[in-house]
Amino acid sequence: MQISFPNPPIAEAVLDIRVNLPKDVNLDILASFQEQIKDQFPIKKDQYSWQGGLQIKAGSAPEVMTSSGGMNGFLFHSSDNKKIVQARLDGFAFNKLKPYSNWDVFSREAKYYWEAYRTLAKPTNVIRVALRYINRIEIPMPFKDFKEYILTVPDLAPGLPQELSGFFTQLVVPKPEIQATALILETMDKIDEGRKVLPFIFDIDVSCNNLFEPSSTEIWDKFEQLRGFKNQIFVNSVTAKAKELFQ
Repeated sequence: MQISFPNPPIAEAVLDIRVNLPKDVNLDILASFQEQIKDQFPIKKDQYSWQGGLQIKAGSAPEVMTSSGGMNGFLFHSSDNKKIVQARLDGFAFNKLKPYSNWDVFSREAKYYWEAYRTLAKPTNVIRVALRYINRIEIPMPFKDFKEYILTVPDLAPGLPQELSGFFTQLVVPKPEIQATALILETMDKIDEGRKVLPFIFDIDVSCNNLFEPSSTEIWDKFEQLRGFKNQIFVNSVTAKAKELFQ
C-alpha cells in the first residue's frame, strides 16, 4: 500500500537491521566507521544496551527494573541532529527525524550506509529487519471523541467518565503471510494549551525475524513488505478528518 502526504506526522523513522558479527569484530572496528561518514555525521556518541523488567511483590507497587548490558556500539549524528547512523555489535540502524520526505529518499540513504557498515563489519548473517515510524498527530482541541481522528484507540465503558488525561496502549498484530509482526504503541503527550492541540503518539514498529544473507536483495524486498504493512495499519487507523491535518 502506497501513501503520501505533503505534511506527514512522522516525528522519527527508523530502519533497523540486526546481525550476527564475526567474533573478531569489536568496538574499535565499529568506531572506525565514522571515518567513512564524518563529513555527514561528525558527532559520535557511545551507545549502551539496556535490559528492563517489571518486578511484582505482594504488598507493594510494581517496580521497574533496568540494567545496562554494557557498551554496544556508536551513534553517529549529523550536525543538525536530524539523522543518526547506528553501528552496533548486534546490527545497524538509520534514524531520520522530522522532516521526513518520502520512502524512496529514506530507504536509499539507509541502504547506502548499510552497505558501508556491511563492508566494514562483515556480518555473517542478518537475523531481523524492522521499520519503526513514530507519528505525532496534533489533534485540534476541543474535540468530543478520539475516534473523530483515530480509530485504533482505547474504549471506556459507557458507565465511566468519558474524559482521558492519559493512557498507554500496546497492541501486537501478526501478519503471517509475510512473516511479520507489528508492535503498535499509543499514548498522548502533554497538551499544548498555547496552541490548543493534543499530541497523539502513534508508534508503529513492524519487524520480521528471519535469516538473510547480508548482501541479498531479499532484505530490501522484505522492507518493502514491511512498509506496506505499516501503511496498512496507519491508513486504516486514521479518519478522513485526521488526514486533512497532513495536507
